[in-house]
Amino acid sequence: MLTPSAIKSRASEIGFDLCGIAPAEALPQLARFREWLARGYAGEMAYLARTADQRTDPRLVLPGARSIIVTGTVYNTDRPYSTTRGAGQARVARYAWGEDYHDVIGKRQHLLLGWMKETVGEAFNAVAYVDTGPVHEKVFAERAGVGWVGKNTCLINQELGSWIFLGVILCSLELEPDAPAVDQCGRCRRCLDACPTGALVEPYVLDATRCISYLTIEVRGAIPESQRRDVGEHVYGCDICQDVCPWNRRAPISTDRAWLPRTIFDQATTAELWDRPDRELRAALKDSAMTRAGVRRLRRNLSVALGNSADPTAEAALFNDDNRADSPSLMDSMVKEHVEWAKAGERG
Repeated sequence: MLTPSAIKSRASEIGFDLCGIAPAEALPQLARFREWLARGYAGEMAYLARTADQRTDPRLVLPGARSIIVTGTVYNTDRPYSTTRGAGQARVARYAWGEDYHDVIGKRQHLLLGWMKETVGEAFNAVAYVDTGPVHEKVFAERAGVGWVGKNTCLINQELGSWIFLGVILCSLELEPDAPAVDQCGRCRRCLDACPTGALVEPYVLDATRCISYLTIEVRGAIPESQRRDVGEHVYGCDICQDVCPWNRRAPISTDRAWLPRTIFDQATTAELWDRPDRELRAALKDSAMTRAGVRRLRRNLSVALGNSADPTAEAALFNDDNRADSPSLMDSMVKEHVEWAKAGERG
């Protein structure tokens, strides 16, 4: 017989740090999603509006779904937080340092789901997602007791903090759900006060169009000139609202090598990354979460970071043409526009 405790035990053996079960139903929190879209907070992420119906009811994603198994995996590695780094350090969100979490977590989900099918001994419908399907993982993670959605809109676990990858398995099995997690943010507002762009417009509400992660990852064309200064030296994503969270002070360190930063990104400076030829950047992005941006957008972000840097090597890197022959991306019109902005020293 397949029980929740057995599922959690097997999940732990596979490598998941957390596992909880939520009912597959339209939770009250999901109703707020349409209001969030109506405010324009999704920006260029049109896919969110296209899948709005499914995102408000998981039973539209998997007809007949009764339960959602939520897994959590700690990716906190033994490296300094981005806010403690000095001028010139390339700031890359830690979730993107190592292997592509979609693939790593996806393989573990496959193992868990395969074990479930063998244990049940009869067919049941299921679908698994790792940040790829029309499912609000954080809302169901909170309902499954894995953690609560904090004021910075990240999922926070009392013991493990918020450096957690989430995965969900929707299935037609009737499983006893866990008790929901309780919000423990209290009166704390450090994440709201620390956000340099004011993207956290109010507790629990993120205007993605102001978020540095959105600007450096989701925006496909030029970063709006009025927002380039806000990007600072962030090359890919942003961890500020998690860095300052008190619940991350004692967050455990993961020893999983999958999350260790690749050598090229390990405490590298923006100038060092800029001087890398395209082929080295492309190789470093392969099979990582940063593949999504590609070399072209990475160059765009690097040029903005160099333009914002107080590090004297930044200007030297911008005016160094030695790597032009090995880096066709520098001839891209969008990249060139950002480079010229950085060289001109414009800040807003």
